[in-house]
Formats: sequence, C-alpha cells, structure tokens
Amino acid sequence: DGNIFRVVPVPLAILVVLALLTGFILKYTRTGRYAYAIGSNIEAARYAGIPIRRYLLIIYTFGGALAGLAGMVEASRLVTGQPTAGQGYELSVIAAVVIGGASLSGGEGTVAGTIAGAFLMGLISNGSNLLGVSPFWQQVLIGTVIVLAVAVDELRKRRRAT
Repeated sequence: DGNIFRVVPVPLAILVVLALLTGFILKYTRTGRYAYAIGSNIEAARYAGIPIRRYLLIIYTFGGALAGLAGMVEASRLVTGQPTAGQGYELSVIAAVVIGGASLSGGEGTVAGTIAGAFLMGLISNGSNLLGVSPFWQQVLIGTVIVLAVAVDELRKRRRAT
C-alpha cells in the first residue's frame, strides 16, 4: 500500500535515509569538505591541491543519481512516467534551498536547512492554494521570498566580513 509497516510512506523513508546519508557525507567526509570548498571558491580549492575534476565528477554524479531516484519516486506516485512531470519545480527548488540557508554564490548550506526550506515552500504553496491565490501571484510570492532570502544572505555575509 506504499507504506512501511502501514505507517511510514516509502517516499518519506527514502527522504530520511538519503538526508541522513548526504548530511553525513557533507559533514564528516573529505568529499563533503571538498564539495564546500569547490562551491565556495573553485580557484582557491585548486590552489589548495583539491583534484577539482575528480570531485566535480563525484558531485555531479551523486546529484544526477538523486535526481534520477526522485524521478522514479515521482513516477511511482503518479503511476506514470511523464518526462515533463517535474517541469516548473525549478523556481520552488531554488527558493527552498535559499530559504534553507544555502548561498547562491556557493559553499554554504546544510541538508537540514534545505529540508526546512522545502517544508516552508510547501506551506506557502498549500496555504496560497487554500486561500485561492492564483498561480501567477503564487510565482510572484515565491520570487519575493527568493529576493528576501538572498537579501538576508547578503546581510549575513556583510556582517561576517566586518
């Protein structure tokens, strides 16, 4: 019936396992440290002796595998394989990641922050649907949230720099 022990939905179980695994990799492994270093400043990472091409391949392969798994989970939920099923999610995903504390310039962010940002985006989306807000204004709202999150990120960076 799509649940583990008739309680936990399989997509939620997959999310928890992958979030814990990814969080562990980012926080406690060389690959995670190198990913943050490359994302923060690729030239500085190169000068530090990090094999950029190898770790970019690892990072993009891992991201692609997660995207493929997400597509399979979505196809299993919809019981169909539509190539355009995820179209239009890009803005919401960027908003969730930025709200979660990741920097658009790279090198910062956590898995927990991203999940919190996705939860908040879900609240905004569902709340605006329940209030009868048109899809156009929902996109405007999401864009406003992104602009505010980027502004807060820039203010944090400036405070750290002083």
